[in-house]
Amino acid sequence: MPKMKTNAGAKKRFELTGSGKIKRKHAYHSHILTKKTTKQKRNLCHIATIAQVDEPRVKKLILA
Repeated sequence: MPKMKTNAGAKKRFELTGSGKIKRKHAYHSHILTKKTTKQKRNLCHIATIAQVDEPRVKKLILA
């Protein structure tokens, strides 16, 4: 039986914390930043955690 492969897209997008939660970045912070307010850009730069209902699915992709 072959080894399970880690999903390359998920590997680049998510990171596991020490407590087992999954960190993610906010969308809409990569381009067309001139029309966004400073407050909006500042709030988008913070790291967020994914929703609890999505954790099993993402863990399967990054821990395979």
